Amino acid sequence: MSISLSHDEPATTPTLDTNNSVTSQNEYARLPSTPATTSFETDYDIAKGTSSFGKRHNKTHTLCRRCVNWGEKAKRRKTTGTGRMRYLKTVNRKFSNGFQTGAPKGSKGPTVKSS
Repeated sequence: MSISLSHDEPATTPTLDTNNSVTSQNEYARLPSTPATTSFETDYDIAKGTSSFGKRHNKTHTLCRRCVNWGEKAKRRKTTGTGRMRYLKTVNRKFSNGFQTGAPKGSKGPTVKSS
């Protein structure tokens, strides 16, 4: 590799940039120091995204009386109690008896026949 320098340019050590080509450090000094701005960067906030998530004041009205329960019939069709309730029907029975476990009161256990 031979690097030719002109007389007005000071001698610098060559370095490798990201493209693996030899450049002098003076070329980096000629680059602008300010970062490049893109066309979509502005001085003001446009969107109501995550940056202003805590300041939500744009939904001031709620649903009207007519629309508040718009899926009522669908809820009746699909709610608990319309199917088998394979597990919940036993839970309801256990709840009414206070979730008792073990043998009932007064039972003496299995009887053993003596031979």
